[in-house]
Amino acid sequence: MKSTNCVIMQYCILALALGCGPAGSTNSTTMPPGDSASHDHDGHAHDSHAQGDAAHATHGPHHGVIVELGNEEYHAEIVHDDMSLTVYILDSAAKQAIPIDASDVLINLMRDGKPEQIAIPAKPDAGDSAGKSSRFQLDDAELIHAFDQENASPRLSLTIAGTAYRGSINHVHDTAHDPHDHDADHSHTHE
Repeated sequence: MKSTNCVIMQYCILALALGCGPAGSTNSTTMPPGDSASHDHDGHAHDSHAQGDAAHATHGPHHGVIVELGNEEYHAEIVHDDMSLTVYILDSAAKQAIPIDASDVLINLMRDGKPEQIAIPAKPDAGDSAGKSSRFQLDDAELIHAFDQENASPRLSLTIAGTAYRGSINHVHDTAHDPHDHDADHSHTHE
């Protein structure tokens, strides 16, 4: 009986030693840039995003839905009404506009069960430097209808400084959504 207990104890110690990495490490797979399906938030809980000075907002400066790009390197803010869809590129805190060198950003979605890619052209803000834009806008009621469908599964795709980023867009499926309604269900997503 004593030798059985020793063997069991050795297996437990071995399992603990193999299962635990050095302090501060994670057991998650390293994701390529822009594919943030799993990340450790640098030691803080996801719930703390909306708390404290260093945390980013749960909705953007234009009261739109926040999309995380990369490991919170950048964010996009999606604002739409019945006629237009606007994408704002924001910093890691989701507060300041970041002009990028791009003529458009892409939204991939399902329309009537078929995949579709839609280019959202640059529409630079007044403060954006020449040749760059922090704002991308498309005026298309048909797109908004497709974007708001329950099974649209919209994803944003763009390149910033040579690095490709993607992020899922989770939003309220309501074409009457008021982008200035602070009580609306704005979602923060991680891909």
